[in-house]
Amino acid sequence: MTASTTATSRVPDGLELGGLHHVSAATGDIVLNRDFYTRALGMRIVKKSVNQDAPDMYHLFYADGLGTPGADVTFFDYQGSAPATSRVAPNRPGSGEVQEIALRVPSEESLAFWRQRFDTLGIPHGEIEERAGHKALSFTDPEGQRLALIVDGGDAAAIPGGTPWELATVPAEHGIRGLGAITISTARPEQTLRVLTEFLGFCVVSETPDPENPLRRTVVLETGKGGPGGLFIVKVMPDEPRAHLGAGGVHHVAFRVATFADHAAWNDYLTQAGFQVTPVIDRFYFRAMYFREPGGVLYEISSDEPGFATDEPLESLGETLALPPFLEELRPRIEAVIRPLDTSRAITTTEYGQPVPTGAAAG
Repeated sequence: MTASTTATSRVPDGLELGGLHHVSAATGDIVLNRDFYTRALGMRIVKKSVNQDAPDMYHLFYADGLGTPGADVTFFDYQGSAPATSRVAPNRPGSGEVQEIALRVPSEESLAFWRQRFDTLGIPHGEIEERAGHKALSFTDPEGQRLALIVDGGDAAAIPGGTPWELATVPAEHGIRGLGAITISTARPEQTLRVLTEFLGFCVVSETPDPENPLRRTVVLETGKGGPGGLFIVKVMPDEPRAHLGAGGVHHVAFRVATFADHAAWNDYLTQAGFQVTPVIDRFYFRAMYFREPGGVLYEISSDEPGFATDEPLESLGETLALPPFLEELRPRIEAVIRPLDTSRAITTTEYGQPVPTGAAAG
């Protein structure tokens, strides 16, 4: 291993990242996106809101049935209020990006179920293979977002998974339980790995050279209690051009801490360590801070509290437009700009590719 992957952690005692919190990605077709992640993957929309920094675009949060921290994949609607005929440029892969989002499922039997489901629904996928020491099945969404399902060992997982939605199109025993692993790419491996190990407290699990390209290697790290839910994979790719974000790409990845106090302590620590980290930002459903690692990937640290049920009943999460209090006075203007989007159960619990019930709008 290189010196960077064996660095001693500087993280103060009492501070620890608990695992993955969420990933936020980009879509150029919010209706297609809604249908795929709910109707095909069986995830639940736990919040239909807007990008708080650009409220003319939707921000959808897909998760398990309860909106458990560490279970959500979110999407910004990059088309926003632009004409429906406009096209958003696709993501251009390369170094300095999140390459793959791996979602956790409980067993190898689940992977077999999903492989058959993907075949039935015509969803492109790879073969079952190893990913960071766990069986995994790669696939893509309709915009080319790179995804995988990874076996987390069910109830034996060190970081507990979420609870699949009982109304989903997918049987609960095979349902997606949250984020399992995130893969990033970097052309600056020494700096990227130093931040992860020395300043964020990640531990290196393995390092594997690419037998076909001596410039490349794969480093697997973990945080929190380790395993799915805390796995982070770094693809060293110094020969790749810089990625450019577009539809089908990832905007940022967030790590989790339990409380507001933990979150504030992390902000103080990173600021004192010399990172260009934002102040703590109240996103209402969690608190956030952001900084970019040397390889180019945008990191966030988010609090588990207070959660998505803070302004909506659990039984009706995500069915109407939810705005944090500081945007509520802008509701008339926001609703006049963003196009209608139906996130009712009539839509999200109808099997992928099947006609929606009479009276339910497609948008």
